[in-house]
Amino acid sequence: MKKILITGAGSYIGTSLERYLSAWPDRYRVDTVDMIDGSWRETSFSGYDCVYHVAGIAHADTGAVSEERKALYYRVNTDLAVETARKAKADGVRQFIFMSSASVYGSTTPIGKANVVERDTPFQPSNVYGDSKVKAEQGILPLSDERFKVAILRPPMIYGPGSKGNYPTLSKLAKKLPFFPVVENRRSMLFIDNLTEFVRLIVDHEDEGIFWPQNAEYSNTTKIVRQIAEIHGRRILFVRGVTWALKLLSLFTKLPNKAFGNMTYAQELSAYREPYQKYSLEESIRITEQT
Repeated sequence: MKKILITGAGSYIGTSLERYLSAWPDRYRVDTVDMIDGSWRETSFSGYDCVYHVAGIAHADTGAVSEERKALYYRVNTDLAVETARKAKADGVRQFIFMSSASVYGSTTPIGKANVVERDTPFQPSNVYGDSKVKAEQGILPLSDERFKVAILRPPMIYGPGSKGNYPTLSKLAKKLPFFPVVENRRSMLFIDNLTEFVRLIVDHEDEGIFWPQNAEYSNTTKIVRQIAEIHGRRILFVRGVTWALKLLSLFTKLPNKAFGNMTYAQELSAYREPYQKYSLEESIRITEQT
C-alpha cells in the first residue's frame, strides 16, 4: 500500500486526489496536513512513501501587487515549499511531488501569435506568482538523489467540478451572454481527473523529473463556450470578424489576451509511460457542467 501525505488541507487539487484514490482503498492511504500555522513542523513525515505538496497561494491578483503581497507569495509558494521538501527528505520520504505551474513560462501570447512551450523553453515568468514557483523549483530540485526523488509538475489551467479561476468565469459568460466572438486560439488545459490519474501513476512508478501533463486535445475558447451553452440549452450568436477589435481592446486591458490568447505545451512533451488522459475535452466539460 502507498502512503501519501498531501500538504494543504482543503485544497481543490488535494481533496480531488483524495477523492479519486478512495476508489482503491486497498492500494492507497491518503492523509492531509494543514499548513496554515506552524504546527505541521511537529508532524512526522516518516512512514510516508510520497509527500504531495499542493499548499500555496494561487494567482488571483489582477492589478498592481503590493510589496507586502509579493513577500507573501515568496514566503508561501517558495520558502514553505522548499522547507517542506527538506523536512520530507530528512524524515525519510522517498518521493516529493511539487505542484508548479505553466506560469513559469509567462503569460499567454497576444491574440493571433503562437506560443508553444517545448522542453527547452526558458523560464519567463511575467508576475510574482510565476516567479515564486520558479524559485521554489530551483530550491527543491537540488534535493533530489537516489533516496529522495523529486517530481515537478507544471500543469496548464486546471478545471473541473467546483474549480476556481478562469474556467468558472467562462462558464458564467456562456450562460449569460447573447453573443460571443469567434477567435481561432489554442490553449492547453488539464481536467482534474486527468491530473489525479497522472499523479496516481507517478506515485505508483516513483517517478522523478519535470512533467507537463495536459489534456490530449488543445482547447479553443469559442468552442468551449459553444459547448457549455449547448449543455445548458442556450442559444448564443457567434460573431466572426471581430478579432481586430479584440486586438485593439488588448492595448487597454489584459482581458482579451487572457481570454483569447495562445499558450500550448507541445503534445509530445506530455507523453507518459501509461495513458492518463482518461477524459476527452468534450467529456470533461460535460462532467464539469453537469456535476
